[in-house]
Amino acid sequence: MIFWVLTLFPEMLECLRYSVVGKAWQAGIIDIRTIDYRRFATNKHKCVDDSPYGGGGGMVLKVDPIVRALRSLPAMDTAAPGEAGGRRVVLLSPQGKVFGHEDGKRLAAYDEVVFVCGRYEGFDERVRAYVDEEISLGDYIVSGGELAAAILIDAAARHVDGVLGNSGSALTESHALGCLEYPQYTRPEVFEGVAVPEILLSGHHAGIERWRRKEALRRTFLRRPDLFGSLIFTARDYVLLEELALEYPDLAPHMPPPAVS
Repeated sequence: MIFWVLTLFPEMLECLRYSVVGKAWQAGIIDIRTIDYRRFATNKHKCVDDSPYGGGGGMVLKVDPIVRALRSLPAMDTAAPGEAGGRRVVLLSPQGKVFGHEDGKRLAAYDEVVFVCGRYEGFDERVRAYVDEEISLGDYIVSGGELAAAILIDAAARHVDGVLGNSGSALTESHALGCLEYPQYTRPEVFEGVAVPEILLSGHHAGIERWRRKEALRRTFLRRPDLFGSLIFTARDYVLLEELALEYPDLAPHMPPPAVS
């Protein structure tokens, strides 16, 4: 899979050369390629921004260098949302759809994803006609799209076959099953008086699975009630929910009625 990043600062994507994604990049499982907008500027000083029509502070990225950069990509069919293969062009913008776990899985299904990064006061509005969708990291502003591109590449790459050493890891992480991940422990068994829960040392796989599910539900309820309210519970979850309700009598009445799968 190829990730293209169109940017003014290609060096910012070097952070992806480390850890799991970096190993996958080195192994050729994924490829991350950058294109500098300045290569497509036509003026002597290689400027790709200008002051906005109508006045106002800041500078706006011009449409023509960005479109020329997009057109410099090797020819490939554009893929529709949810359609496997092909290329998808994503504009990174605070006005886009907020990125979520399922979007990472969706982007991983394409052969190529192109991220168009902004800077300064944003893009010339006409850039939007040349992309397939807009994605935002959330309701806040950062200096440019490069950090967002790195996060989205990391999130999507984890769903590409061969990137994770353990293919099951992506299935148990926070948000993969709709709720937050259960607590994790490793050696030492006791640290400053705090011990690893006994069930995790028991070797009782069914008991461990039950404990993990209960702790995932607990953590989601306490930390992300917005996620908890949209969970689809199994029949076995009801038993765990009843136990949690006994532990949190003040909070139990606020638990939304679960939908049963």
